Amino acid sequence: MNRFRLSPERAPAGASTARAHAHVPTVAPAPPSFAPREIRNSSSLKDFLWHLGGLGRGSLLDLGPAWQSTITFFIDRGFKVYTEDLLTGWKQYSQAELERQRALPAEVEHTSPEEVANQFLEASLKFEPGSFDAVFLWDLLDYLDGDMMRRVAERVSKLLREGGVVLAVFHSKRPDQFQRYRVLDENTLELVPAPSVFPFVRTFQNREILELFGRFHTSKTYLGRDQLREALFVK
Repeated sequence: MNRFRLSPERAPAGASTARAHAHVPTVAPAPPSFAPREIRNSSSLKDFLWHLGGLGRGSLLDLGPAWQSTITFFIDRGFKVYTEDLLTGWKQYSQAELERQRALPAEVEHTSPEEVANQFLEASLKFEPGSFDAVFLWDLLDYLDGDMMRRVAERVSKLLREGGVVLAVFHSKRPDQFQRYRVLDENTLELVPAPSVFPFVRTFQNREILELFGRFHTSKTYLGRDQLREALFVK
């Protein structure tokens, strides 16, 4: 888990300051300069920021890699930024657990997949309920199996404060390329091609999305010409 806060050289006048703390490498390395990227005008990001506009300060959880552009954008607006690359973490954890259980004697009871998922989420998202004003979920749910997908959605809901907002992305068709997302400015996301962490699992129907986020007061989706659906959920 990475945590980023205002450092002295970035603090606005009169603001308290603290240096960034990171327990793992702080930011994702830039992909090769020749990698094709997509710049996307994002209506959902604009509305996401509008919901956060009255806070002045707040806490943001980004469930993708730690990109410097995203971190700087929100730190400059007074936010504490926490990052957890949940897909990569889950792949590493589940593979290590599989190898561990394979090495156990046959008579030893194995940990169930449900218990493994719970242990991972407890270890990777060590926060009290209601810790965050905003969460970037991105397209994680498209790449997780049914049980883990529902557990992540429930966990995100618990971590969000009342009135908090989630920004998620859903593919309307199987994507040609696995991508990561980072914020460039108030209206723009950059979609960065990356090696696939998990295979694409599903295309959500609107009804399924609404059921996943049924505890939220408000939901809104934005369908682009590229069939990529951005969605906002307000708790």
